[in-house]
Amino acid sequence: MNATLLVVLTALCFRFILAGGSGLGIDESYMVAATRHFAASYFDHPLASWWLELASRHLFGGASPLVVRLPFVLLSGVSSWLLYLVTRRLFGQQAGFWAVVAYSIAPVFSLAFGSWVLPDGPLNTALLAFAYALVRALGLPDARPAPYWWLAAGLFAGLAMLSKYNGALVLVGAAIGVLLDPVSRRELRHPWPWAGVLLALALFSPVIIWNAQHHWASFDYQGGRAVGLRLRPLMLLSVWGGEALYVLPWLWAPMVWLLARGFSAGPVKRSSWLLAWAAIIPVLLFAVVAVWSRTHILFHWAAPGYLMLFPLLGDWATRRSPRLMGSVAAISGVLLAFAALLIVGLVQFGLPPVLANAFKPGKSPMLQAVDWVSIVKTMPPGIDAVAAQRWFDAGKIGYALLRSGIATPVTVFGAKPHQFAFTTPAESLLGKNILIIAMPGSTTVTWNRFAPDFANFKPGPVLPVLDHGHILLLIPTFIGTDLRRVP
Repeated sequence: MNATLLVVLTALCFRFILAGGSGLGIDESYMVAATRHFAASYFDHPLASWWLELASRHLFGGASPLVVRLPFVLLSGVSSWLLYLVTRRLFGQQAGFWAVVAYSIAPVFSLAFGSWVLPDGPLNTALLAFAYALVRALGLPDARPAPYWWLAAGLFAGLAMLSKYNGALVLVGAAIGVLLDPVSRRELRHPWPWAGVLLALALFSPVIIWNAQHHWASFDYQGGRAVGLRLRPLMLLSVWGGEALYVLPWLWAPMVWLLARGFSAGPVKRSSWLLAWAAIIPVLLFAVVAVWSRTHILFHWAAPGYLMLFPLLGDWATRRSPRLMGSVAAISGVLLAFAALLIVGLVQFGLPPVLANAFKPGKSPMLQAVDWVSIVKTMPPGIDAVAAQRWFDAGKIGYALLRSGIATPVTVFGAKPHQFAFTTPAESLLGKNILIIAMPGSTTVTWNRFAPDFANFKPGPVLPVLDHGHILLLIPTFIGTDLRRVP
């Protein structure tokens, strides 16, 4: 247990360094900038991640990267310990240790979900808490069932659904695993499992109500990602290859093998059977959908499935050479720590001059790693709001203003405003003076598109995005006076 705790605390230290030493990425900036109030749900995801960063901002009175990321870093430590508890109960203490080690060196889980403002962090915590409650309720591996734990399972299932919609895939898979296990299925004759289901649905009901009140906007957006008309069979391998890189190939390969072995053993091996069913739907679904979907499938969408395979991986590692496992873990950990420190170093000290000068404005990879706070000095006075044409530009600009203590609202005048359409609706800006962000495209296109919507329209200042004196991006703008109609 002491060794496991040391791994958890060491990983937490590096996450804190990364969280405090690097700027917010595109998705993070968007999540922080796109909402200023607590709501029953939001456009992209349910409420959990939005509420966490909002609560941290209110508590600490600021919006620095460490402040908004703090809840997610702390939850990563909770997730690590929950994973240890689940694995220890099913397979023993040593297996729990190796499961936590694997989780701590997997980049997508340890750094991305453990340090950034993303819904996946709270989702991981809720799913692991659900898994622990479920194995206690079922009496796995060889104890008596504990009926009251079904209520805890329902509670954490509801919290998972309040974190991210793809958590439902793990919950459905686990339910199928219970139904197909004759021993576990007996528990469904009692009222407690169904009470847990009702509790989960009650917790998720605000999201349903919010969607009903907003024309099912979030459900429609997420469900639409599976729509498409093109056939690309090789995307199956592409998605799995990307997921392997995100998890680490030498972790991904045994995970997939253990997943297959969990099914081949059948419900006789109750623990592996349940974990395999909890994992299989997200692991398969997104790869299959990629074959026809017009949407680019992001590799981390399947992460909840792989999360459920860490206990099996920990058990597998106990039967391998300790020296080999230790060497692989140490090398992987060093590489991951180096990557985290490299990111922090580049953000804090800038790219070396040779590299910095090699990128033209708008092309530097540092655009995502640094916050655009340098634009604040050239913001014109008398502006009631800022309107970008893309949600991710609005996110970076909005966060720069928010971090600098400027309360000017930001919105999107475009086809895909995402959460900005609800936080700052375009119609709420009628009669206002708006700073229009003239990218992407030419300034002529922006002029022709928006000038007719204002009483007066003129060129505004160029907003420079700087990194240690180097120009990363020059943002042309226009100032529109008295918005007459919604663009």
